[in-house]
Amino acid sequence: MPQMTTNATDPMIGRMIDRRYRVRSRIARGGMATVYLATDVRLERRVAIKIMHGHLADDQAFRERFIQEARSAARLSHPNLVGVYDQGAEDDTAYIVMEYIPGITLRDLLQEHHALTPEQATDILRAVLAGLASAHRAGIVHRDLKPENVLLADDGRIKLGDFGLARATTANTATGAALLGTIAYLSPELVTRGAADSRSDIYALGIMLYEMLTGEQPYKGDQPMQIAYQHANDTVPPPSASVPGVPPELDELVAWATARNPGDRPADAREMLDHMAGGAPRATGQYRTAVLRPENATAILPSDGPASQTPASFGSAPDDDATDATTVLDRGAGATAPRGRNQPGPRRTGAQPGVLSPAAQRLADKSAKRRKRGWIVLAIVVLLAIVGGTIGWVYGPGPLGNVRIPEVAGKSITQARQLLEAQGLRTATTTGHRFDAVVAKGAVSTTKPAAEREVRKGTAIQLVLSNGPRMIALPAIVGQPESTVTAALDDDFEMQDTRYQFSADAAKDTVIAATGRDASGTVDLGTATTYAERGPVTLTVSLGPVPDVVGSTVDDARTTLTGVGLELGTQDAKYDDQVPAGQIISASATDDPAVQGTTIDVVVSKGPAPITLPDVHGKTINDATSTLEGLGLKVSVPDCTNILCGFYDWKATLPVQSTDPGAGTTVHRGDTITLAYEQ
Repeated sequence: MPQMTTNATDPMIGRMIDRRYRVRSRIARGGMATVYLATDVRLERRVAIKIMHGHLADDQAFRERFIQEARSAARLSHPNLVGVYDQGAEDDTAYIVMEYIPGITLRDLLQEHHALTPEQATDILRAVLAGLASAHRAGIVHRDLKPENVLLADDGRIKLGDFGLARATTANTATGAALLGTIAYLSPELVTRGAADSRSDIYALGIMLYEMLTGEQPYKGDQPMQIAYQHANDTVPPPSASVPGVPPELDELVAWATARNPGDRPADAREMLDHMAGGAPRATGQYRTAVLRPENATAILPSDGPASQTPASFGSAPDDDATDATTVLDRGAGATAPRGRNQPGPRRTGAQPGVLSPAAQRLADKSAKRRKRGWIVLAIVVLLAIVGGTIGWVYGPGPLGNVRIPEVAGKSITQARQLLEAQGLRTATTTGHRFDAVVAKGAVSTTKPAAEREVRKGTAIQLVLSNGPRMIALPAIVGQPESTVTAALDDDFEMQDTRYQFSADAAKDTVIAATGRDASGTVDLGTATTYAERGPVTLTVSLGPVPDVVGSTVDDARTTLTGVGLELGTQDAKYDDQVPAGQIISASATDDPAVQGTTIDVVVSKGPAPITLPDVHGKTINDATSTLEGLGLKVSVPDCTNILCGFYDWKATLPVQSTDPGAGTTVHRGDTITLAYEQ
């Protein structure tokens, strides 16, 4: 899966998808989606993630087709197919997570070398057929086979990917006005009817084989419809017509795979693969190949002695043309066929029995020479086989053979030396050193040459020891925006899942804390100045303060809290003289610090507490006033109109006759009570 130049303005670069996949760079862009190189932070491995284009996300048909790709590919598991790991959606964007294959595509190889050798083309075709056979066996048609979808890994693996147009073989209805797939590889039935099955994939493979052998596609045109017309009406020419030297077997294979009638093609990839392996003969079709046995055989008949000569009583001269004749035997007739006048036997010239004619003698001499040469050739072949076998053993399992360097990363020096010696290799006297974020300090980090390389037995292998991880200076972290910190740390460290919590002291989306881990335990990266390369980093990011819902109604508080990921918890009620009934008096989080999902418990006001008005009848006005005001009530006393009231403290003397409202009435703090008295 070759990489392309990363678009620096691509907003996906650096983004964390589903809190698991960190997008690193862009690999390729297609009609439906863009493929990125990403890191699965959970499993610490590189993956390829295909993300649907934003302008297609609102199209339900495209979304369903994109999901169908993931489901189709996920059903398949084969060494020659790109694996699918995961599928999901985030912010209305659908994505597929696939196996990352570093290398090039078949298209890149063709652009570099133009045409391939028959051996190279056959090797690639076998690998593609093996993977496609697995898909066909599962009932899946690829529908978009082309060199761009054949991946050639750096380690030699060949994989078929991009089941973007794949669907079940039973779903072979027309696609509508638009033909899916690349026009250069469309089968005639897709062009004319818009229908496809496994034989349509075989047609595309035949076109690919032609292109691998010749370096060009069989049909060309300025407009797509011109190429489509040729697919529907013309016959693909043999590759040898363009490139002399292409074996006739490959000409035949191209013709079989690209037959215009689907019934004349292999039924599926398995049939074509078996034919290439010689495991199954071709059953039908005009391109059948067979080796026919001759109906007649030619032989020199041995002499039958004097009795075989023509008797003198025939009265005829010897027939020179019949002497030493060559007889054609009917198949199955053998050497005992009857001889008559019309079937003369071989004759000898001369009267002595056992003396061969000159022609027969020459044949006998040649036969003897051939037998002698045959024995010589056999002796040479046997000798060469013995020499070849000896050389093969010496350079194979013998002392001069090649061996594969074992993987010794993470081993101690002693363990690594033992593994190398077990393979017939030596350990170099000097060791190298390098920083290694994975292997502990002092253990073997790698070897020179690297592991899995084939070298001659007895080769000295240098051990490269780990100096431990490289220490890298840390930038400012706490108080900085999350995006800034992530961009600064992502290239050098392994970012773990970010933690989010509410904080009254930090603005939303700013980093509150950062922690790491080393041999001594947890490391506070907010105060540290350096940290080990590729070390794990966990950020704690602020969600802002918990919303203040005091004074709000319960419904308004629930809406506010839900909007930031919090939940409304218990709702206790109490009387409050200051807060109106129905409003929240106080709120408290059940977790400290609060995180998304935390429950917020509230206390709701029931308004002022009720008071039963006491009986103050008979008390002086001052005493009654003191009693009622002590309960939080207001007291109203009408002015005394008696002229005598001006000469003494009438409120301290005159008794209360009644109250309004009357005694026993339920009132509330702040209510006004009017006192009545006799003047």
